[in-house]
Amino acid sequence: MRTQIAIIALATVFSTAAFGQAVQAGKDGVQANSGGVNIKGNTEIKADQKNVTAVAVGEGNTAKNTAGAIKGGTNVKGNTKIKASQKNATAVAVGKNNTAANEAGVIGGK
Repeated sequence: MRTQIAIIALATVFSTAAFGQAVQAGKDGVQANSGGVNIKGNTEIKADQKNVTAVAVGEGNTAKNTAGAIKGGTNVKGNTKIKASQKNATAVAVGKNNTAANEAGVIGGK
C-alpha cells in the first residue's frame, strides 16, 4: 500500500514539476527554472519502501523518506535508471526548524 501511495505521489510530483514550471531554452536545449525538471532521454525509476517512518515534532520541522525521485531544478541529459530501496528507515525531526530525511536513489536538490 505504501509503495502504491509513493508511486502515485511521485507521478503527481513529476507531472506537476515537469509541466507546471517555466522552462527556458539555452545553448544545450531546454533547462528547468526554479523547481522544474527537464529530462532528455529515457528515464526508468524502480522504487520500493518497506517499514519506513517519517516523524516531525515541533515548529517548522520536516521529516521525509524518499526513494527513487528526481527533484525540482534538475536537468538530466541522457538515459537514467534509478533503482532504490529502503527498508526499516526512520527520519525524525524534533525541536524547531529541523529537517530529517532518508533519501535513496534521489537526483537533485531540496
